[in-house]
Amino acid sequence: MADGTFAAAMIVLGLWDMSANHCGTETGCLGRNDVTPRFAISGGEVLPRQAPITQELYLRYDLGHRNGPFGHAVGLGVSADGAFWVGFGQTWHHAFGSGFYTELHAMPGLYADNGGYDLGGPIEFRSGIELGYENRNGWRYALSYDHRSNTGIYDINPGIETVAFRVSIPLK
Repeated sequence: MADGTFAAAMIVLGLWDMSANHCGTETGCLGRNDVTPRFAISGGEVLPRQAPITQELYLRYDLGHRNGPFGHAVGLGVSADGAFWVGFGQTWHHAFGSGFYTELHAMPGLYADNGGYDLGGPIEFRSGIELGYENRNGWRYALSYDHRSNTGIYDINPGIETVAFRVSIPLK
């Protein structure tokens, strides 16, 4: 999945969810809904597709509201080889029951390789999927897969993928 597949899936599934579950409500299709804000931390490895193997620490804060089915999040990733990414974007969360869930995200951001892997330019998009379990206390444990690239806005667009274990903590 070395492209915008997860971002496209988030948009399609989010629009379907919006039509099925949000448009007929008092707040409307993109009405504001309060949700529990969360802080997530994950650690994992950049896959050796084109980039050298390195580790990444990724922090994310999910804001305490959604517009329709779309949540809002800010993320910060720092790799062991010095690369740095920060961005803001949307999430889409779907619970399957029994605590299991999936979440998709798409976030534009700024990237600095700082001697790490060159992704082609400072504007880089991060999208991905998280598959996990939420316990009774609201803590989430998940396996995540993220892709970063510049979607071809620069001449060089190698892209990188990261697989990580993520823990998400409710803040209320």
